[in-house]
Amino acid sequence: MLRNIVKHTNKYKPLFNTLSSNVVRQESLVVSNLNNANMNFQYKNFLNIHEYQSQHLMEQFNVKVPAGGVAKTPDEAAAIVSKLGVDDCVIKAQVLAGGRGKGTFDTGFKGGVHLVHDKDEVKRIAKEMLGNKLITKQTGEEGKICNKVLIAKRHYIRREMYFAIVLDRKTSGVLLIGSKFGGMNIEDVAEENPDAIVRIPIDIMTGITEEQALQMAEGLGCTGNVINIAKEQIINLYKLFTQCDCTQVEVNPLVETADEDIMCLDAKINFDDNASFRQNELFEYRDFSQEDNREVAAAKYDLNFIGLDGNIGCLVNGAGLAMATMDIIQLNGGSPANFLDIGGGANEKQVTEALKIIASDKKVKAILVNIFGGIMRCDVIAAGILKAVEELNLKIPLVVRLSGTRVNEAREIIETSGMRVIAADNLDDAAKKAVTATSIVEIAEKVNLNVSFELPL
Repeated sequence: MLRNIVKHTNKYKPLFNTLSSNVVRQESLVVSNLNNANMNFQYKNFLNIHEYQSQHLMEQFNVKVPAGGVAKTPDEAAAIVSKLGVDDCVIKAQVLAGGRGKGTFDTGFKGGVHLVHDKDEVKRIAKEMLGNKLITKQTGEEGKICNKVLIAKRHYIRREMYFAIVLDRKTSGVLLIGSKFGGMNIEDVAEENPDAIVRIPIDIMTGITEEQALQMAEGLGCTGNVINIAKEQIINLYKLFTQCDCTQVEVNPLVETADEDIMCLDAKINFDDNASFRQNELFEYRDFSQEDNREVAAAKYDLNFIGLDGNIGCLVNGAGLAMATMDIIQLNGGSPANFLDIGGGANEKQVTEALKIIASDKKVKAILVNIFGGIMRCDVIAAGILKAVEELNLKIPLVVRLSGTRVNEAREIIETSGMRVIAADNLDDAAKKAVTATSIVEIAEKVNLNVSFELPL
């Protein structure tokens, strides 16, 4: 799978050089440029679906996938094996993360992908997976819950390939990427053997041609009878990409079987959220159990939120200002707990809900509110803060920096309410105060001192 460029770690680094407010919620990647061994990625906001859902979708476009089924219980898993009528199968935990095969469940059971040889073995392994959290290098230590398992017929593979259709920033169009070396990280192939990567830009207006599909099939190392099969599969995958408003279709591995066929054994497909109005059926695939509850809640109120592993909550208007706020917190020795952009036209309800989402994170020891009021009115922010403090009985430090439209009215609202906040004159001052307040709370907690910051003070 394409590697995540964003890591939710307490060693925060700037997530993006530039960021617009409508492209930050879920972790998906688009290849933006491929020069020699360098592979650059842009973070985007895309629907991500499970492997079994991807296979179902590919079948609708005549893309060949292994026969199988999805199960919610061990008995259902065993029944699928009986229906397939074969002994050798593969059972895969259905969680939205890469590295499943090398993952470990929170029970200690190792591996989210297993080869099995009879229905009793399938039932036993399904019992180990279902209802437990799988921890991989992409999930973080909290892991992701496995509610379903995919059981698929095992195929004997002659060789593995890599194929993907992505959006390319350099050509402002679609790019086909392929390699005769599959079943491994494509980034590693690009670094170690850049000549093994085949890139074919596609004009989105004219679409893929048979010549381009054949060129890619040859680049994948297909020969003889297999090359035409590969060509047709590439064309079918392109149809899926365009007709379903995809931003990425990544097949790894694409395999040539022992009986001279081409098949997609594993695929990752992402979709553009901006196309949800015309892809209603696809967007019903969304699995909220695989997402951060805070991000789901934020989406309900049109808030752009990404949870991180720091301890200073951030509420900011504007993506660029949010990024700058996180950077300055980091420069002052702190660690941001989230990215949260309320946008330029947020109302009192959105501000209140934003603070609720931030305060729900037990790791947060202080909250920094940084508002530059252009379109956004500072008095609306102040009213939202007041309401949130009342509803939440907030007892952690709240640092507020307000500037711009109706800032005097905002200050008057706060002052007349009796609520006391830690005021800041500028962003650097706000960051320093937030970091200092956080340090006080953490030091007190380490020596078991009951220190609370009550608002009003």
